[in-house]
Amino acid sequence: MDIKYYDFITPIGKMYLFFSSKGLVFLTLPNAKEDNIFNEATRRFNSFEKVDLDQYEYHKEIIEYLKGESKEFTISIDLQGTEFQKKVWNELLNIPYGETRTYKEIANAIGSPYGYRAVGGALNRNPIPIIVPCHRVIGSNGDLIGFGGGMDLKRMLLDLERH
Repeated sequence: MDIKYYDFITPIGKMYLFFSSKGLVFLTLPNAKEDNIFNEATRRFNSFEKVDLDQYEYHKEIIEYLKGESKEFTISIDLQGTEFQKKVWNELLNIPYGETRTYKEIANAIGSPYGYRAVGGALNRNPIPIIVPCHRVIGSNGDLIGFGGGMDLKRMLLDLERH
């Protein structure tokens, strides 16, 4: 698989995106350390090539979303994971902008009513946060829990979508 990547600056910080010929495969959040990013990318893809962001437009929709100028993504994605993970991630794509779902609701929606902890595990491995909106998943009691970017970023993304 031929994976390319570039980094770009957003209103919330520097992000890296990795993509295949089919679409986006991996997106980092701004709090990620560069060493960790490249270690994870090497684990996932073995090799990848840096390209000039001026040649691609994947980042433009992400920046528009983070500025509150866009509510949806048309970016092609290439989800890579187990069948269960892909089922969870695809269900996340059904959560409308500005709305939330609980882990239990996601588990029920994918036909695994007692699998809410496994849903949490799949969310933790989400390779394309923000676009595959794991930040829209909350605890059954309404608490914000479990987000790789931290609770402040999760709160900021949910607030952005509510306004």
